[in-house]
Amino acid sequence: MKIILASASPRRKELLKKLLPEFDILPARGEECADLTLPPEEIVRTLAEHKAEEVFASHPEALVLGADTVVWFEGRVLGKPADASDAKNTLRALSGRSHSVYTGWCILGQNVRRSGACRSDVLFHELSESFIDEYVAGGSPLDKAGSYGIQDDERLVAGYSGSYDNIIGLPTEELRSQLRLIGVLK
Repeated sequence: MKIILASASPRRKELLKKLLPEFDILPARGEECADLTLPPEEIVRTLAEHKAEEVFASHPEALVLGADTVVWFEGRVLGKPADASDAKNTLRALSGRSHSVYTGWCILGQNVRRSGACRSDVLFHELSESFIDEYVAGGSPLDKAGSYGIQDDERLVAGYSGSYDNIIGLPTEELRSQLRLIGVLK
């Protein structure tokens, strides 16, 4: 069975390789829009479903995996930063504080439709202005929800609970059990 990851994220690609040796990548191209008044798990699940549905519509013979990640902080979504200044402001806000990371997922195929969301909680170290400047200048936070990647630098995160892979962008533990249930994995 052809499996398609409906994401351009290099991090999701690497995480999915932990589960599946072979799959194609065909990023969804539609605009990401969700009702931000919904609970965060519903926001990410809905976005993941939209991505999977878009790709499945043109590849109905395949099993399509869509995913979307947001950082939830003080009752609002922190998506990808608009620019370096936005990234710095986000990192200042998260410094020394806790937030949650939600990743929604959807597996869509012939006679298969499963979706859900995973939550992990993250506590940041106190971040100095010089560290924030250095980190943002490196460019890494500009394509990541919440303006950071937990895997980027050990000086960012003081601790976390839940799935580390979820914080990166794909809850491999949850997906492994779902792929087993539908017979893709043994």
